[in-house]
Amino acid sequence: MKNKNITNFGRTALIVLPLFLLSLFLLYSCKEDPVQEDPFFSLEGSPTGLTLTKAAKTTSYVVRSNRPWEVVKKSGADWLKVFPEKGDADGIFKIYVTENPLFVARTENLAFIVDGTEQPVLFRVDQAGNVPYITLPATVTVPAGGGPFSVDVVSNVTWTYSLSDDSWLVEGSVTAQTLNLVAEMNTSDDPREVTLTLTSVDFPDVSESVVLTQSSGKVVLEEDFNWLNYGNVVFYTTTNETRIDNWTQDQKDRGWTSTINTVTGSGNTAMLYARPGFVKVGKTSYGGDLISPAFAKLIGTQTVTVTFKAIPYMTKAGAMDENVLKVSVIGPGTVSQEQFIIDNWPVYPADDGAHTDYCVGMWSAPEATRTFTITGATSETQIKFLGGDYDLTTEAGRPTRKNRIFLDDIKVEIVL
Repeated sequence: MKNKNITNFGRTALIVLPLFLLSLFLLYSCKEDPVQEDPFFSLEGSPTGLTLTKAAKTTSYVVRSNRPWEVVKKSGADWLKVFPEKGDADGIFKIYVTENPLFVARTENLAFIVDGTEQPVLFRVDQAGNVPYITLPATVTVPAGGGPFSVDVVSNVTWTYSLSDDSWLVEGSVTAQTLNLVAEMNTSDDPREVTLTLTSVDFPDVSESVVLTQSSGKVVLEEDFNWLNYGNVVFYTTTNETRIDNWTQDQKDRGWTSTINTVTGSGNTAMLYARPGFVKVGKTSYGGDLISPAFAKLIGTQTVTVTFKAIPYMTKAGAMDENVLKVSVIGPGTVSQEQFIIDNWPVYPADDGAHTDYCVGMWSAPEATRTFTITGATSETQIKFLGGDYDLTTEAGRPTRKNRIFLDDIKVEIVL
């Protein structure tokens, strides 16, 4: 009886197992095969090319794809870069194009390789050629006392120059971006002028002129600070501006000085800083001044007119310093006005890239120029410009604790 049960169990197992395997086979055979998605590749917006000016440019593109892709430069141009050059599916790549220094247009074609197959349509990048140019300052003023001076040149061509009258000018050194000249002293009571013209060697139709004006012999002091070149022309960018004690010896020998600030916490240093072609008085809680050389050219006792340019300090975000500028003399003389409120506030453009041109342009605005007279001036007289006061701390009742002022183009002229 026991052997019979074992035999029946074995027969049952032999029948059930094949039926189970058959059902599994039928179950899996009824499932659909996975759908293989068709390959696709496109750029969002369907651009077919890129047309650029001579300026550098970076442009982004969005890829829609379900396959590996690659962007290949057909000519291998070194003025164009693609990053990243490869991707596996949807993604973004950028095209970086450098400024075109050539006077001819240039072109590069980009091919798209998708899953190992090059697409039939190329992506064309066209960049316009550069334009030959020469740019000179709008005006150039030469000190009455003569001596070396420079004319800045912005150009992308080789140039030569000519003068309408070279009787009082001698050529100094010449570089691609600077023409250095030496002027004789003007002993006349009248100013004098000469026209400077620069002409391209390879493009004779490209030329630019500027009038060089030398002040009259009545000018006893004239300073544009073009011999200073520290830091940045953008007013709120203080990086690398340089305090007077760190100027070169030649720069110190020009005779401009500043008072040592002895207020506690000042570090016992002068608070006068150089920028490119202008200066700044003051630093946070400690005021600074600018003291001129003596009026060495003056003979006897004279009345003189002082003109100067000033701009108040304002941060990029629009926070304003106090804006008081005090003027006085060291030595003989009496000023007609002891204090100016410097209120020609900057209005920075929305585009950060435009701030350089804007700040440079502010110096030419009429509201930047101010004037006063000194009666009883002699060859020993000096001018002092002070930003507010030496102590600008809250303990001194100055809540903003800042009174920075930018100064430039100081001229002292005899009143006849």
